[in-house]
Amino acid sequence: MRGAARKGGPYRDSPLIVPILSGKGVGNDLGVSKTAQSGVFSEPTLYGEGKMNRRTAIRRLATFFLTTTSLAHAQQAGKIFRIGFLDTSTASGMAVLVEAFRQELSKLGWIEGKNITIEYRFAESKITKRLPALAADLVRLKVDLIVVTDTSAALAAKSATTTIPIVMTNPGDPVGAGLVVSLAQPGGNVTGFSSLAAELNTKRLEILKDAVPKLSRVGLLRTPRGNISIDLQLKELRAAAVALKLKLEEIETQLDAKGLESAFQTAKQKQVKAILTLSTRPFFAERKRIVELAGKYRLPAIYFQKEFVDEGGLMSYGADFEDLYRKAAHYVDRILKGTKPADLPVQQAMKFEFVINLKAAKQIGHTIPYELLARANRVIK
Repeated sequence: MRGAARKGGPYRDSPLIVPILSGKGVGNDLGVSKTAQSGVFSEPTLYGEGKMNRRTAIRRLATFFLTTTSLAHAQQAGKIFRIGFLDTSTASGMAVLVEAFRQELSKLGWIEGKNITIEYRFAESKITKRLPALAADLVRLKVDLIVVTDTSAALAAKSATTTIPIVMTNPGDPVGAGLVVSLAQPGGNVTGFSSLAAELNTKRLEILKDAVPKLSRVGLLRTPRGNISIDLQLKELRAAAVALKLKLEEIETQLDAKGLESAFQTAKQKQVKAILTLSTRPFFAERKRIVELAGKYRLPAIYFQKEFVDEGGLMSYGADFEDLYRKAAHYVDRILKGTKPADLPVQQAMKFEFVINLKAAKQIGHTIPYELLARANRVIK
């Protein structure tokens, strides 16, 4: 090469190009001359006596950028992330599941007040009136991620933002509700877990028929206002009732003490012989009162979560919701560490539980068939 015969080596004719650096003292800290800060090292800078050579310049620049990158990582590690938590029901009703979620986050190293804060928003079962505003409030706060607990909350959050990651804990049918494109490739900013609510309602109806001999009429507690999740559940249940030759009495229920009492009175008037509810967060939040009323009116009932049985209910069959909330914490962990929601497939519930409470059966004077007891995962005696 032409430059090889000249003093200074083969790269003598080719100036070394570096990024333009700015900021007080940047050039001097690197050992770079004032003229080098323009973007091109002059000849004296590279080869003048007492000046640094090309290798030294590259080494110092590499050190500079590595240091800058390390500082950026340190700042990210020291950041306190803000998580939004959006639910359709109440704080007291959701406490057991929220605690499972928080404990799992803690195991993963996410501690409230240390590196995360959680902004809780509960619609108090006023879904239409409050959910959109609560979702918008979380977006206004510029949270880093939003956790949603059911289909209504997920739809509200998705309507409020297309950029903030959204993690679902247990919507029944995310694809059917239009929350994701598919389970394997959700697309967009929404991912998480599904409780298979619609499909499991059919199974609950089958168990109820096995538990109550000669059952012909079942009361179904449902909320007055429908949404796509409720519509999907009703579609499955109505078809299942026809197949099982059962009359399904749909009872619209207000979720307060007076409304729930009225619903059970209506059930007795319609001469139903057993009760079940749709799988919704508001019903879950009111589980204690619902269980008490089922006992008061001596109606066998099956519920969608084991927590109803923990409150004294007769039977439950459904996904392990605590497991879903713990798994959701792992998705939160991965997203906060940089994974995109679109790269995380929506996972369906894999762990299910069938629980029977013989104490509750005795209180209402009902005998559970032995064959059904043998199928239960847990029997409370």
